[in-house]
Amino acid sequence: MASTSEPATAPYRESLDRYLRFWNTPAADGGSDDLATGVFTEEVRYCAPVGVLTGRQALIDFREQFLRHMETVAFRARREPEIHHGHARLRWRLDVRGEEFATGTDVLAFDRDGRIDTVTAFLDRAPEGFDPHSHD
Repeated sequence: MASTSEPATAPYRESLDRYLRFWNTPAADGGSDDLATGVFTEEVRYCAPVGVLTGRQALIDFREQFLRHMETVAFRARREPEIHHGHARLRWRLDVRGEEFATGTDVLAFDRDGRIDTVTAFLDRAPEGFDPHSHD
């Protein structure tokens, strides 16, 4: 069995770093569109318990709405992401106003250029009061 080498995963690691920066960029920062262009394909598909979004702009709009609602947010990896065969598993923690809000796992698929084409998000620990059926 061949081992995964660092150079083979480097573009994916860079995309994961940009992915985290995308979620942590303040809502008022005009650079999030440029960051999103470098991180996501134009038709990125985001599937999460809150719904399914298609397209980079839909993801930007979702992020902006969430940040305006929650104010101070920190989205970070809980451990080193696992990467293989153009996919990654990112276990994350989301803090809102300095308190743990939720934890989850994102499974990401990359295109040939290393940009994220698909995100499937799972909640490992949902926010207090979260009703998964209200988003069906």
